[in-house]
Amino acid sequence: MGEAANISPREAEVLELVGDHLSNAEIGARLYISVRTVETHVSSLLRKLEVPDRRALARRASDRTRTDRRRPAPALPIRLTPFIGRAGERAALTAMLEEHRQVTALGPGGVGKTRLALAVASDAADAFTDGVWFVDLVPVTDPAMVATAVAEALGLGEQLGHDMAESVAAALADRHALLVLDNCEHVVDGAALFLEHLLAACPRIRVLVTSRSRLMVPFERVYPVPALSLPPAGDAGGDASGSGDGGDGGSDAVRLFIDRATSMGRPLDPAQHGQVAEICERLDGMALAIELAAARYPTLGLDGITAALAHPLRMLTGGSRAQDRHRSVRAALDWSHDLLDPADRALLRQVSVFVTPFTAPAAAEVTGFDAASVADGLARLAEQSLLAVTFSPDGTRYRALETLRQYGADRLTEAGELHDTRARHLNWCLARSAELALPATDWRARFDRAADELRAALAWAEHRPEQRADAHRLARALAELAFTRHLIAESQQRYEQAAALADTPADTAAMLRHAAAVAACRLHGDDMHRLGRAAADAARRAGDTAAAARDLAAAASNAYRFSSKFVRDLPPQEADALIAQARELAGADPSARAALALAEAGRALTRAIATAHTAAADAPRETPPCDTPASPTPHAASGPTGPTAREAVASAERAVELARLDGDPLAQSAALDTLAGALSWAGDAFAAAATARRRVELLSSAPAGPSGPSAPYAPAAPYAPYASGGPAATHELIEALGEATEAALGVGDLPGARHWARRLADHPQLAEVGHRATGRLLVAETLAGDAEQALTAGLRFRDAWQRAGRPARAVLGPPAAAMATIHGLREDPEARRDWNTLLTHVDPSPWNTLGYGAVFDAILMLHQGRPQAALERTAPEPAQVRQWTTWIWLHWYVALRAEASVLAGAPDAAARLAEARTAVAGNPVATALVARATALLDADTPQLLATAAAFDAAGCRYQSARTLILAGGEHTARGARALTGLGLAPMAAR
Repeated sequence: MGEAANISPREAEVLELVGDHLSNAEIGARLYISVRTVETHVSSLLRKLEVPDRRALARRASDRTRTDRRRPAPALPIRLTPFIGRAGERAALTAMLEEHRQVTALGPGGVGKTRLALAVASDAADAFTDGVWFVDLVPVTDPAMVATAVAEALGLGEQLGHDMAESVAAALADRHALLVLDNCEHVVDGAALFLEHLLAACPRIRVLVTSRSRLMVPFERVYPVPALSLPPAGDAGGDASGSGDGGDGGSDAVRLFIDRATSMGRPLDPAQHGQVAEICERLDGMALAIELAAARYPTLGLDGITAALAHPLRMLTGGSRAQDRHRSVRAALDWSHDLLDPADRALLRQVSVFVTPFTAPAAAEVTGFDAASVADGLARLAEQSLLAVTFSPDGTRYRALETLRQYGADRLTEAGELHDTRARHLNWCLARSAELALPATDWRARFDRAADELRAALAWAEHRPEQRADAHRLARALAELAFTRHLIAESQQRYEQAAALADTPADTAAMLRHAAAVAACRLHGDDMHRLGRAAADAARRAGDTAAAARDLAAAASNAYRFSSKFVRDLPPQEADALIAQARELAGADPSARAALALAEAGRALTRAIATAHTAAADAPRETPPCDTPASPTPHAASGPTGPTAREAVASAERAVELARLDGDPLAQSAALDTLAGALSWAGDAFAAAATARRRVELLSSAPAGPSGPSAPYAPAAPYAPYASGGPAATHELIEALGEATEAALGVGDLPGARHWARRLADHPQLAEVGHRATGRLLVAETLAGDAEQALTAGLRFRDAWQRAGRPARAVLGPPAAAMATIHGLREDPEARRDWNTLLTHVDPSPWNTLGYGAVFDAILMLHQGRPQAALERTAPEPAQVRQWTTWIWLHWYVALRAEASVLAGAPDAAARLAEARTAVAGNPVATALVARATALLDADTPQLLATAAAFDAAGCRYQSARTLILAGGEHTARGARALTGLGLAPMAAR
């Protein structure tokens, strides 16, 4: 492609538009550049891409577009009308942006801040290798949601373990880009906090803000945006025939008026330019006012406009600050408002409560006007440029520009209608939230359209005592809907908001429990613990000591079950105190007794793990790679003495039985979780796997349950089968699927592991955090030997991991090791090194060096014909590495170690085989590995070939193919073909 690599970002934009068959003039209008500049770029592209003409260039653009379509690109909003003038302002603001990292374009509404910022951003696009991103903050009513709006513009989903601000900073950490935040005045505090964090974390990011007020932070540099230039005194409008680049000496205000009036189909005669100049002067050079006046030219003419401006223009009440903000724009808006009949005036001010595009039926509900008259009135307002119109499959929608919307809100206040209109809007939002709880194929799009309205209504209602009950209802509904939409950070925030608005302590406790469950889904263990404790306090205030006992016991058991989610380790004495308080409050309540039994079982298991390691005091303290109770929980360990694993099993079985008798599937699931861990540490991996499967089956078949405030919310959203429960049920199911996958891998049930892992990867709550969703699937596909499936999962995993900010978490180690192994099996050393670098980054702990890392390395070394290296890699005795292999890797480690002993000719190979045969009994894959090694030691070819069928039956096609090659002779070619079919390279000969 010649010099295609040297194509600049601006040339790429031009190339794309050439591919869309736009003319040079249309491209110039779209990109805010002159036709001459477009011609220069087209000539450069013809040379760089080595194509003969524009037609060939368009074909090349189409090819390039198809190649890049999968990757979202930064973009500025499409401009529907040409940008007029402001050459000096563009140059000054561009220069300031080059010198400072955050610049605020400051000015009153209607002065043209947004259009100027877009022009400057387009001018500067070539200077930023990662482009320009535009974020419209108009719909954002909550300052805390600024980061969410930016994340949505960047195409980011929420990342577990990170709030939105952290996710944005992670995504932009190494980017060289310009971020344009438009209309910040109503969220100044939120924008300031967000930008302070962003600029500190992203050294190559620059930010251009438009706002009516300063952010008032030290790193801000302000550029006051002036009104459009007016003709000098006595000048009849100057040269108004310029191209629009601002360099011809004409008045920008006059040229803007002429351009907009001409676009209406009524060109002005040059003799009229003087009269145009007078109109622009009376409008103070305000861009919005001039555009509104020009839009009336076809019906009023210049004389009519001049006559209308002769009427006194009333200012808004509210003091000098309101006058200062609205002085120039207010003149145009009042003038336009005065041309409306009373019914249309009322309609304009009442629809100003909508912050997003709305339909005519929605406007009728909120205004209380007749539906037919509302439809007619909206059409008239749209015709007068007071509302923008968009057409979509679900109907016509209207939207007031932000300046007009705020103007209407001020008019509502003047008319004394603000409270009643807002109240109707609140009721409308409550009705929409109820509708969104019903199933629909387009649910996601419907929620996205309604969400900002719900947030705006809640922001208004939450501080009004008379609306407290409705605000509570809306906060809870928004929390539930946000969770279904996978906006789990907002869901937690809204549940906490609903708790603060609740009328009774019992309702407060219920909302705090939901918030705690959402925090658990986010991997925020400290929040989960804080909110669980707060729920217990609220339950005590409500006089519900049994509920308080359940909350306290849950806080203790969660600390044991999910220790890796905590930043602050929970001291053993604090967990003991929680259990003691729960015991005092539980009484004879069955649910409280079941919760208490679970907490005691978790404590027993933790102490049993410490007992199992005689050198626990000197053992490494790394965080375990998963939240299964099979992993040690260092912060709660009490030392080398205490209950045995079998005693922990008995304690967990008691908790399971009490939960079963109580009829609570979530409590039973939690108890089964602890039981699976206790069984694993007691050495019964198969019972642990069966328990994990039982847990998933329980959660998958459990009914939604009651819908009262103390029960998990059960929205009938279109995400079955996962919509049958709220945050607590969702969290339990996600954890259960992960546990079932890992337990199945531990006992050689590869079909089961792949089944659970695929179900986990398809879980909608994890749809936007692919590394968490696909990690276990990647491991299962690798152990099965399906390279193509593993590579597909690996791409998803790595891309999502990078978007999440490249977190270093031990749980990500096994997927990274699996991908390194796959690339080794494919003889791709460069890719293997790349994944090994990632592995070292995410997990340098003994789980890698002594556990799963040894297993994956041994698989590859044996494939490469390096049995001695595999034997050295698995040199420690299984008992020495039990802490790092229990739960998943013990059988794999033992079997591979035995095979390496045989192939390396170790003198104790027979003894190791005998020990391994006993250790892995019942595991189909590990048993076949040991049987194959035995056949190799005995030179028993028929028995060796029999293991190939055993591997096939166990779902391990890679080891089946490997067996054929080890058998040699006529079987070698068939084994090599099988490996090729799996996407793997040939295996080294024995």
